[in-house]
Amino acid sequence: MKQPENNMNPGIGLMKRRLEKEKDAIALAVSGIAKKFDVKPDEIKTLETKYDIDSGDWYVALGWEERKSIVQMDSVLGTITEIKEI
Repeated sequence: MKQPENNMNPGIGLMKRRLEKEKDAIALAVSGIAKKFDVKPDEIKTLETKYDIDSGDWYVALGWEERKSIVQMDSVLGTITEIKEI
């Protein structure tokens, strides 16, 4: 008899995260802000970082000139999901 195929995908806890370290999340956030707001990366300062273990998201608060923004990223996909200016 043929065994059934296992088409289940691993959960977020079993998948390798692309943004494993804080420095990886900061680099992606700075890149996103530099591109969206046309600012040089060396002018952007990291204000705060947070990793949400429940959702698997990184949050990085950045500042430049008189502006501030929070960048939300999916750690598994390694992508920016939202940039919110505050």
